[in-house]
This record gives sequence, structure tokens and C-alpha cells, in this order.
Amino acid sequence: MKLSQFKFRLPENLVALEPPHRVFNNEDGTVEKVYHRDECRLMVLHRKSETIEMFEKDADGNDTDRFLTFRNIIDYFDEGDVMMLNDTKVFPARLYGTKEKTDAKIEVFLLRELNEELRLWDVLVEPARKIRIGNKLFFDEDGPMVAEVIDNTTSRGRTLRFLYDCPHDEFKRELFALGSAPLPRYIVDKRDVTPDDTDNFQTIFAKHEGAVTAPSAGLHFSRELMKRLEIRGINFAFLTVHCGLGCYDPIEVEDLTKHKMSSEQMRINSEACAIANEGKAGGHRLCAIGISGLRACESAVGTDGMLKEYDGWTNKFIFPPYEFGFVNSLVANFYHSESTMVMATAAFGGYDLVMKAYEVAVENGYQFGCYGDAMLILDD
Repeated sequence: MKLSQFKFRLPENLVALEPPHRVFNNEDGTVEKVYHRDECRLMVLHRKSETIEMFEKDADGNDTDRFLTFRNIIDYFDEGDVMMLNDTKVFPARLYGTKEKTDAKIEVFLLRELNEELRLWDVLVEPARKIRIGNKLFFDEDGPMVAEVIDNTTSRGRTLRFLYDCPHDEFKRELFALGSAPLPRYIVDKRDVTPDDTDNFQTIFAKHEGAVTAPSAGLHFSRELMKRLEIRGINFAFLTVHCGLGCYDPIEVEDLTKHKMSSEQMRINSEACAIANEGKAGGHRLCAIGISGLRACESAVGTDGMLKEYDGWTNKFIFPPYEFGFVNSLVANFYHSESTMVMATAAFGGYDLVMKAYEVAVENGYQFGCYGDAMLILDD
């Protein structure tokens, strides 16, 4: 398929800048926001019948005027079904420093630690034209955190060596204390990052640190919803994919077969395999929560159709047409035009049905992006 086939009009006001929330005006004049991550809208696609659900049903099975919310997802799963959840943990990757001598403000986006002993990090810098090998960056006027640029990696990429002499755990704590939640550019260009984002941009089941962006489909799960799903008998298989920025890389070729995805580190252990494979053997729903989980399952499925243990990297790029080997349902967000995520969604749900759903979503004011609304695709 071609890149241009995934281009669509997305009004700016449909890009969510915050999760679902309610605003309360306190007596002292302050404003308080209470977030409810599971109250986003939910659109349900049935890929075999090629139908789209948006509204709750009444007692007779007829549509009401109430939109489905993510809490309604429980109605589509039964005992023994399995949800594949990405338990990666986002670290505060966006820092701001100043360049020596000029005091120019520089954004530093941490990607991954290259060498623990030498304090080497792979980063992106902005504006990159001002940062050269040998420059020093200062991150705290009153503190000791200083970094030296020792290499160029890409046009915006640099290797930094942090000049901070202390035990590694203390260094990481001090470094991350200077950072903020690494919200996507389409949000930080519109508003400031707030302390609320530290929790909001993290799944409630986050465990293994290493992601620089959140597995956004997992952000909709609240503790209350997880408990309700557990009581219903739904099983959770946790896998780890450290989400990188590759999903936001612009695709610069019209022929999608020529696009190369950036690699992401992933791990699927024996426990997750056992839970998922038992569900598949029993004929239950196997639901990938998010595109990262979908890619992980497709990277680790064996020729026998069962999930295998995996500890390594994946650069799997999924776009139509694609034959899936493991999961039979998917939770996704509504993604931006021409993104790799919308391509993977279309590969799973069918190009025509998914693009029709996106058209309907725009017409009905659904919210797009990591803090936006959700889509459930079922194999029926």
C-alpha cells in the first residue's frame, strides 16, 4: 500500500491534550481537575460483519443516545479471555539545560542509557544546530548535573557523557528528578507539561522502566476496571515493549515496503506465554492492548501459532495486507494521519473498515492521540 492512502483530515480541536476529566471550582477560587482515564469513548469494530458500534444498547438491544465508554469494554469479554498488556514504564525523558558560555536553552530528550559505568546516554537535542562535540550542558543552576557532548549520531541525535560522580542509583534519581513526562510533540507544543502528567502518562500496571513514550492504548485502564475484568475471569498476560519514538518518525517514502521501523527492546516471559497459549488453545479471545503489544505478539509467534518466549529487539512494521498469527482482537487509540500506528490498525481491522471508522470518528468528535478515545476491533 501507499503512504497517501493513510492521509486524512484531522481538525486540531480533535487532538486530546488531556485525558478525560472533570473540572471543579473550589471555594477558594482554585480549579481542580479529576481525571478518569476509563471514561474516554469506545468505538467497537466488528471486522467480519464490517459493522461499527458507537452507542450503548437499551434492554431491547436498540441503540441509545449514550456513547460507549471504555468501561463498556468488559461487556465484550468473557471468562478465560486474555488481554496482552504492555507493562513498560515511562521514565521522565525530557530535560531542559543550558549551553555553556551562551546560556542558550536546549531541550534534551533521553532515549536510552548506553553505558552505566561511563554515564553515556543516547539523546536527541533541540535546537540541534547549536550543539557540537565538546559542548557542555548544565541542567541545574544550583546542582552538579553537567553533560558533555562526545558524539553525533543523527541530525538531532547526540551521545552525552554525564559528569556526575556518585553511585549509579543516585545518579539516575538525580537525573530523572530533572526530567518531565515525555509527552508527544503535538501536546507540548500546545501546553506546558504539568505534575498530573507524571501519573496520566503512565499505565497503572507499569513495571519495567525503559519507555520514552507511553503504550497509549493501555492508558485507558483504571484500577477499578482492572478489578472488574479480573472478577469476570479475564486473564492478563504481561509483556514488555520499551516504546521508543520510532512510531512518531515521519514516513518519507510513498511505497510502504521501503520504510524501516526503528527497533524497540521487548521481552515475553514463560508466564505470559503460558497464559496466552492456554487462552488460544481454549478458543478464547486474545486481545492485544495497543500496537506495541500487537507487534510484540507478531514478533514472537511460532510457526505453530503459539507464543514463544522472546528477549531481544523488534523492528516489525505492520501495514496492510498482513496475515496475523496470534491475537484475534485489538484495542487501539485513534492515531494521527500517515502514522505507523494507524497502518497497523488498518492491517488488523481491514483497511476499508478502519478508514471508515476514522471518518465516522471525525464526524462525531472523537478525540485522537495518546490521551484520546479508544477503538476495540473484534473478529466477528
